[in-house]
Amino acid sequence: VEAGVAFVTVDMPHWDHHSSLVDGHGPNMRAMDRAVAGLVTDLAERGRLDQTLIVVMGEFGRTPKVNTGQPGIPIPGRDHWGDAISVMLAGGGLRGGVAVGQTNERAEHPVDRPLEPHDILATVYHVMGVDPRATFNDHAGRPIPILSAGEPIRELL
Repeated sequence: VEAGVAFVTVDMPHWDHHSSLVDGHGPNMRAMDRAVAGLVTDLAERGRLDQTLIVVMGEFGRTPKVNTGQPGIPIPGRDHWGDAISVMLAGGGLRGGVAVGQTNERAEHPVDRPLEPHDILATVYHVMGVDPRATFNDHAGRPIPILSAGEPIRELL
């Protein structure tokens, strides 16, 4: 980032635990908590946090209810759940300390300010100075939008 790299991806694999959640997700969460806190602190101390957007997310949430096991995995666990996920955005000039949206008491589905993945991407584009309504031409010369829906998350701007 200090050398001017515009985009960095850090992947933390091995999150797809459907059972043994305490032994699976617990160590991952502790490691991720330390890594993200260290990154935010380091960027803030170096004066780079406002110029660096941090996005922490997966591609889905987990079922609100523990199941009774799966074929081949008899231990109770949780499955993939696209109806409610969590995303953390930090830095990039965004307003900090803001929680946007809320699920019902069982984390089954949004009940306040539901957002979609395209809203997250529109926010990232906004921070990067990319017009989310921009288009590019495909090989036939037809304009293709870089984002077909979504608005930057206003509470963070």
